[in-house]
Amino acid sequence: MKEVRTRFAPSPTGDLHIGGARTALFNWLLARHYHGRFILRIEDTDVARSTQESIQVILDAMTWLGMDWDEGPFYQSQRISLYQEAAEKLLREGKAYRCYCTPEELEAKREAALRAEIKPKYDRTCLHRRPPYPERPFAIRFLSPDKGTTVVEDLIQGRVEFDNAELDDLIILRSDGLPTYNFSVVADDVTMAITHVIRGNDHLNNTPRQIQIYQALGSPLPKFGHVSMILGPDKKKLSKRHGAQSVMEYKKMGYLPEAAVNYLVRLGWSYGDQEEFTQEELIEKFTLEAVGKSAAAINPGKLDWLNSQYIKKIEVDEVARRVLPFIEAKGYSVTDLNLLRKVVLSLRERVKTLVEMADLAEFYFLEEIAYEEKAAEKFLGSESRPIFEQIIDRLSKEPVIDKGMAHRLIQQCAEMRGEPLVKVAQPLRVALTGKTASPPIDEVMDVLGKATVIKRLQKAIEYIEGHTAK
Repeated sequence: MKEVRTRFAPSPTGDLHIGGARTALFNWLLARHYHGRFILRIEDTDVARSTQESIQVILDAMTWLGMDWDEGPFYQSQRISLYQEAAEKLLREGKAYRCYCTPEELEAKREAALRAEIKPKYDRTCLHRRPPYPERPFAIRFLSPDKGTTVVEDLIQGRVEFDNAELDDLIILRSDGLPTYNFSVVADDVTMAITHVIRGNDHLNNTPRQIQIYQALGSPLPKFGHVSMILGPDKKKLSKRHGAQSVMEYKKMGYLPEAAVNYLVRLGWSYGDQEEFTQEELIEKFTLEAVGKSAAAINPGKLDWLNSQYIKKIEVDEVARRVLPFIEAKGYSVTDLNLLRKVVLSLRERVKTLVEMADLAEFYFLEEIAYEEKAAEKFLGSESRPIFEQIIDRLSKEPVIDKGMAHRLIQQCAEMRGEPLVKVAQPLRVALTGKTASPPIDEVMDVLGKATVIKRLQKAIEYIEGHTAK
């Protein structure tokens, strides 16, 4: 097999959505699987809608997902002369012709076809126009075969045939000198020696036109593979009502790139019953033969599950590094990295996202605890004061506190009072976290450290005194 060369060619008119990200991922994995080349091309000829901000978002999203590119990024806006030269070549060879029809004339033809209840199709008026009109602007149309069929041997969808009589003489170069999509794509793929064009199923109807242009340019055809669309959980077209759609939204929501990649690749591709894959495993196992024809439906619960698995498995220090920006975004300055590491260890088994971890971690960094009203009412009464005083007394005699010592302390306190462990643990939990739910309270005490535990218990006693006096 000659060197495999794949490409991802987004239009920079918005964020990189999950459909585009999956397409990029499939191309990237195919190139990496065969030790080939992955090319990034930015299709920015739509000047009105393309923005530098969108380009940067695409680059950032691909970098976040770990998809590096071997060549590029190339920009179509910088390759206009290449498309014009290719169009002129087809003109010289009689495979294209100038079209002088005005927009008004074309609209009249379209309306006449609709009235006659036939498919609107250019009638080749300008193919036979003699002489040309040098004073008029012109577009260049491709002279499409009008007999026979064009066959797409699709690597995913199988053999698809198109009746050439149904295809139009499409414009390949507009009157302003800019290329149309179907022409620039082919010209780029030819000059970049692309061997595999893997893209969304919505492009399948463009493929016969592109095949004809490849043939007119005398270029060998790449192999085509059209991936089915992604649906919402309700099996309907993906839309905003289904939640996050752009890659960077997933980042903002606290998902790890490893989990996002794992999730995206499983939308239409499978390898037995395996659910979790390392990047190395994906590169080793990915083939187009395992990509399904049917549309794949998103499953947010699966993403949550995958993300929770990665949070549990990735090195603690790495999770701490990644969650830190989410904690700082809440207004906390974290300078004690050992504390942050302990926080991660106490929460990683309980969360699905880094945002959730940052939310749950907040009580560790508060200067002043705010008690949930119902929790305080139930657990911060006068009967809890002796518990807090006993714990403070014992802690003041210890140099430091750790999880084992905290557990023994709570257990001894409960035994001395002749009460179940929960009768001591739950008031402590509310005093130290402000809530009735948290990691195990001995872990909380270990993470907070002796000084903070004493300070918060003293604050709870003050709270009890203030409310008892009322």
